[in-house]
Amino acid sequence: MAKGRCMKCQKQVEIKNGKEIKMKNGMKAIKGECPKCGTKVFRILGKA
Repeated sequence: MAKGRCMKCQKQVEIKNGKEIKMKNGMKAIKGECPKCGTKVFRILGKA
């Protein structure tokens, strides 16, 4: 599982229900939610 920073908890958390997406500029990212508070978590992976 990927990790991302939750802005509400102010901590590094495991991304729950993460889905890999492709942004407009061609870079990959993971979109999901925080397992503790349910806030959306977004992490940019890069061009790979």
